[in-house]
Amino acid sequence: MISSGHTGEAAVIDDLTIDYPAHRPSPAHRAVDGVSLRVGGNEVIGLIGATGSGKSTLARVLAGDLTSKRGTDPAPVISGGEAHVLGHAMRGIRRKELTRLTFHVAYLPQDAASRLAPELTVADIIGEPILARDRHYSRKAVGLRVATMLDQVQLPLAMLDKFPFELSSGQKQRVAIARSLVLSPRLFIADEPTSGIDVTVRASISEMIEGLRVEGDFAAILVSHDLPLLRHTTRRVAALHQGRIVGLGPIDELLRDQPHPFLTGLAEAEEHADVDANRPA
Repeated sequence: MISSGHTGEAAVIDDLTIDYPAHRPSPAHRAVDGVSLRVGGNEVIGLIGATGSGKSTLARVLAGDLTSKRGTDPAPVISGGEAHVLGHAMRGIRRKELTRLTFHVAYLPQDAASRLAPELTVADIIGEPILARDRHYSRKAVGLRVATMLDQVQLPLAMLDKFPFELSSGQKQRVAIARSLVLSPRLFIADEPTSGIDVTVRASISEMIEGLRVEGDFAAILVSHDLPLLRHTTRRVAALHQGRIVGLGPIDELLRDQPHPFLTGLAEAEEHADVDANRPA
């Protein structure tokens, strides 16, 4: 089912509620409670919140990860409201339609770096999504695309033949980002995309995301505590607390106006970090 009224926007979320069903020994848990939000077709928006705020669950559901379990946790279930992603209604979406949708939606989970297949080289890891959809795709074209993506995440071509165990955590994270973007998705949903990446390299990831937005037909939802990333790439950030949106606007306005105690604590933490950074050694 496709709602033609939402095809111009990357995501339309209306009074969305997401639950995790009871699973011994854990009781049922409401992760997202009545969230409404719109993401433009050429917009990068941020999600912030404390642990347990529902931001990662929201990102996961919008990315179409509705069936896989995480450890002992069951898969999330949309129990109220609706979410449309690139025009597709997510509640009750059929597997075949979900497969079509996820071709255009890239998802970078929080543990993406640790999920890299240990038996594959960096070249194979990045190129795998292309060949998974078309085994007859030109190997030369795949190689060129992989090299381009490696360059975009600021990794040398010498990395192509390395295995994940030979990489640092930050390098593995950048490989995961390159893999997630290799199919030129219309929507990129990333949970802590700069996690583990050296501060000196994070700016290049921000530039890449902003560059994709400027090129057009690209939107992103970034779950992140990386405030410089959010400042550079987003115009709006949604702050979540206990499954509800408690603030929405430019990140610096949220930190200045502090409409919720979580944002007050975030602003104070950044202020203290700035003081420490400027303190003489």
